[in-house]
Amino acid sequence: MPDLLTMAGHVAGPDAPGYRVSVVSPRRRVTASGGAGLEVRPLREVDVLVVPGFELHPDTDLDARLAVLAPEIAAIRAAAAAGTAVVSLCVGAFLLAEAGLLDRRTATTSWLYAAELARRCPDADVRPEHLVVTDAGVTTTAAFSAMYDFALDLIRRHDGSRVARAVARVALVDDARTSQTPYVDARLLPRSGRDFSHRVMRHLDQNLAERYDLTALSETFRVSTRTLLRRFAEETGHSPLAHLQTSRVRRARHLLETTDRTVAAVAAAVGYRDPGTFAALFGRHTGRSPSAYRAAFRRTGRPADPEVRQVTSPPGRPARPGSR
Repeated sequence: MPDLLTMAGHVAGPDAPGYRVSVVSPRRRVTASGGAGLEVRPLREVDVLVVPGFELHPDTDLDARLAVLAPEIAAIRAAAAAGTAVVSLCVGAFLLAEAGLLDRRTATTSWLYAAELARRCPDADVRPEHLVVTDAGVTTTAAFSAMYDFALDLIRRHDGSRVARAVARVALVDDARTSQTPYVDARLLPRSGRDFSHRVMRHLDQNLAERYDLTALSETFRVSTRTLLRRFAEETGHSPLAHLQTSRVRRARHLLETTDRTVAAVAAAVGYRDPGTFAALFGRHTGRSPSAYRAAFRRTGRPADPEVRQVTSPPGRPARPGSR
């Protein structure tokens, strides 16, 4: 993407404002996929914060991976709270989701991981067919080549259609793509052998506040309790209850960060009548009590319900972008 922006500056001419691109990070050292080291600068104010994806494969423990990326997630959350336009590339959308930026927003990501994003972020409207989606200051894109679609739209807004079209021609980039649907290869989607556990997980995620009842859950999927436990364990390596507890803690973290609800109310919202039981579970998963977690991670400036629109560039003035 920086190459396209540099090219746009040349095409637009010396009198055009141009672009400044910086690679910023909360860390002193960053290693890109493939092991190459990146020269980074400390976090600073930018017009547009572009969040890259990260290495993700079917066997990745996504919760553990996101835990390692906690400093980046905190930086994304702070930038959004300060009014910075935030853009994610590919599975960078999972970082935005963890930062709470996709709640009640329309979003996209790589078609390969769209179902997982929808499962983990049930409050988001995930559109796997779209290449680029902007909703209330937050932009998400499809797989990493969609960065070019985003960059061309940014150039179009900043320098006009003539410059964007010329850049696309010189760079041999398709500037007429509208959907990622033609690129979907069903053979690469999660294998059908995991469909059962995915359906169970989605049901549990949509009913977090309901009492866990293994018999009722088995009846919902028309199998015996023994079959449900066996098939779920074969596909995921753990039990439905373990998945439910992880999802409840994830939702509780969000509520503690973004609302004024009491710990007891948060516990009830995720299915626990006894705050002590909830606190013990929360502590095992996060290493902190609910109150301590809220004190450390409480957010401010929660946005109102967004007016959703599907466009292909970030709102606001398309000024010089900073990227990460």
